[in-house]
Amino acid sequence: MIDLTAPSAVNNLIKKHNFRCRKSMGQNFLADANVVNKIIALASVEKDDVVVEIGPGLGVITRAAAVMAKSVIALELDRSLPPILEETLQGLDNVHVVTGDALETNFDDMVKSIAGHGGQYKIIANLPYYITTPLIMHLLKSRFNMSLCVVMVQQEVAGRMAALPGGKDYGALSVAVQYHTEVRYLFKVPRTVFIPKPEVDSAVVMLATRPGPPVETPDEELFFKIVRGSFGQRRKTLLNSLGAAFSDIPREKLKGLLQNAGIDPLRRGETLNLEEFAGITREIHGFK
Repeated sequence: MIDLTAPSAVNNLIKKHNFRCRKSMGQNFLADANVVNKIIALASVEKDDVVVEIGPGLGVITRAAAVMAKSVIALELDRSLPPILEETLQGLDNVHVVTGDALETNFDDMVKSIAGHGGQYKIIANLPYYITTPLIMHLLKSRFNMSLCVVMVQQEVAGRMAALPGGKDYGALSVAVQYHTEVRYLFKVPRTVFIPKPEVDSAVVMLATRPGPPVETPDEELFFKIVRGSFGQRRKTLLNSLGAAFSDIPREKLKGLLQNAGIDPLRRGETLNLEEFAGITREIHGFK
């Protein structure tokens, strides 16, 4: 069996299949046994688990997950990779390779139709930069029946997901991810363990699904409109940034609503926690 954690073996495999890594798809293949083992261990993959892997690449994480899990569904966008996966995953009867776009996939339906499983499942993914935010939001907003998601993303993005109020990394993505999940920044992954080597380092983050939102809000859509508006013009005060997002509310009235929520109108969005965003939502919802 090909050692997918040995750079020479990975390069030979790529050459054998005349495969060309496409930068536009963020194709950088992990080739490090330690990182693979840590991901599987931290995802707590067990014998009764159904695991969905987004972007299996050459199958290095897929193989490790298949040894531990009941079933692994590997969803790959690039139609030129399944022939390679057929070779690298040979003999693993509990692995199902599916070709498709993760952004257009109903993961619950896919798991039920392939694994005959209607319960919770775990997601593992090595995500390229261009798809990270839209895919994370697709997973969270759709409220798929996943118990947790362990993702490897660019280190900068991982920092933004786990960021706390008050820092430059804290933004709309931080609020959205933390609203839906409990976030844990797990560990950094150096660029040197990928083939080909990307331009930046990566990091692994765990998103554990919450049983319900951590704050009470009367209107979730309004909540996220307020979040987006607050970060739309980061250097401006809340009064100015939300004034632009809610131009139908008179400025003095908006100022009063913020004060009623216990928020200084001169603060900036990056200083607010989830409960404070929820408080503003309740006030604006009551006004409207």
